[in-house]
Amino acid sequence: MFSIIIPLYNKASYIKKAINSVLAQTFNEFEVIVINDGSIDNSLEEASQIVDSRLKIITQENSGVSIARNNGVKLAKHPYICFLDADDWWEPTFLEEMHQLIENYPNAGIYGTNYYIVKNGKNRIAPIGIPEGFKYGEIDYCQVYAKTLCMPLWTGAVCIPKSVFDEEKGFKPTLKLGEDFDLWIRVAIKHKVVFLNKPLAFYNQDVEMAYRAVGNHKFYNQDEHFLFNLDYLHQYEESNKNLNYILDKFRLLLLPYYLNKQRRNDAKEQLQKIDWSKQSKKATIIYNLPIFLLKIGFIIIQYLGNIKNNINKKIQINKKT
Repeated sequence: MFSIIIPLYNKASYIKKAINSVLAQTFNEFEVIVINDGSIDNSLEEASQIVDSRLKIITQENSGVSIARNNGVKLAKHPYICFLDADDWWEPTFLEEMHQLIENYPNAGIYGTNYYIVKNGKNRIAPIGIPEGFKYGEIDYCQVYAKTLCMPLWTGAVCIPKSVFDEEKGFKPTLKLGEDFDLWIRVAIKHKVVFLNKPLAFYNQDVEMAYRAVGNHKFYNQDEHFLFNLDYLHQYEESNKNLNYILDKFRLLLLPYYLNKQRRNDAKEQLQKIDWSKQSKKATIIYNLPIFLLKIGFIIIQYLGNIKNNINKKIQINKKT
């Protein structure tokens, strides 16, 4: 029924928990494919300690998460694909309830459930813009996304028919940031999206920043960043106000690129696509400030953010000891 793909890169401290959360599922018709993406720590050794006939571990040269997931799907034997990152985990009934969702809505192009955001050791239900009282069924993906800008489809809590994944040619191999948004939006604009409003997965944001794509202050090349590769959405954006709203909010996040002399023109190209009449006064003022003032403000915000993160780390360490 299900093939679960786990890309693995330098997650030795977490990989066993991820795999074991799959092996502990109440629904047993599945296989687990771990793609070790050239880890240089002892991730492979940790994963290899788990022995189960449903588990397969493949090692490849470091190629990035998109290629790792795509290669995992190529090896998949079953018609439905789920993804789980090596530092996240599932509730025991995730596959069972996903199976029931598929039984009830067999013609959907993608299925998702709600999830917990794990931050500073605390679990918070993701504030997805689902209407109050909604339990399960088909959703308007862009409408729901636009309400809170919290991902309705998060990679660790989705299931996609392999036929649909293959039809879309999977994750774009060059993308290293936003590769999941890119694929889910491609599917959502063509197919039905079915959602179960019940948190069944855990999105771990307490991982070392060096191993997270978001928030590590790294600059991505144009072919690696999803925002520089969304021209195909232009026709849909013109007729879908919710999609336009979502993309404009994403474009506003390009401030670090705008402040970087080498990346400024790339950022400007995207910022020019924004409908500024619909943006807040704050956003408009920020992007009209002189560059040198913006840089000073950005440095101060980063500095204060680092202080806050260090304080939270110390609190977590004290709790453990």
